[in-house]
Amino acid sequence: MHSIDLFSGLNREDLEVLASTLKRHRYRAGQIIFRQGDMGATMYIVSKGRVNIYIAGLESRPISLKDMMPGEYFGELALVDDQPRSASARAQNDIELLELTREMLLHYISAHPHAALAILRTIAKHLRETDRLLAQRVARNVDEEMEKNLTWKDRLADKVTELNGSWAFIVLLLGLSVGWMMVNSAKWLTTPFDPYPFVFYNLVLAILVALQGPLIVMSQNRKALIERARAEADYNVNLKNEVNIETLLHELQQVHQRLEILVPSTINEPHKNSRKEEHSDA
Repeated sequence: MHSIDLFSGLNREDLEVLASTLKRHRYRAGQIIFRQGDMGATMYIVSKGRVNIYIAGLESRPISLKDMMPGEYFGELALVDDQPRSASARAQNDIELLELTREMLLHYISAHPHAALAILRTIAKHLRETDRLLAQRVARNVDEEMEKNLTWKDRLADKVTELNGSWAFIVLLLGLSVGWMMVNSAKWLTTPFDPYPFVFYNLVLAILVALQGPLIVMSQNRKALIERARAEADYNVNLKNEVNIETLLHELQQVHQRLEILVPSTINEPHKNSRKEEHSDA
């Protein structure tokens, strides 16, 4: 449990005491752990396997929100409130979960009151992070954000990578090599500083190649981080759009159902009025 940030403020002894109260549960692949709207008072820590968190879309089509991996936890808000579950949880494969109930946590806090502040501090941090994400736009310029955080080392690695992948570097290296050989082979130079087989020049080239490799790898690693950040941003945008569209379709469906109820009643009103007039004339 020391790797779980919810209990990061607790010492080792407190973690051992709290871990002894956890219950183990096993679920098979595809089994529902809880559904959206269910009342709950437990949180779960993924010990083995993978859990998918999703919400129900239109016509019960699930919208996946996140996959929880071993060491991650979900349902922690049920420990502090009595509200229904905001999403559903389903086992992606055969999993093992550690269950912590509200009664277990309250019993532990009553025996160790100093631990309450550490747990509440972590929950408050998560809530603040959620508020910050909700206040921000989901769509963002990943390249601009990464560019602001670049150090001079990152910029140097990018410049070296850009130079190595250009014809300018090839022409420069060929020109330098030819010039070096011509100068050291010239007859007017009685004592060449690097005679054939140009050992010093080979040493310089070897050092250059040795330095280029790590710089290129650093630049490629940073490019991979940018690609992952772009993919995450695209996923968040698509997820938010899908949830908004599903919500809009659900509301339109409700409006359509209400109109179907109202329209027949308005059509029947003139018939009722005409029947009353005929009855009065008679």
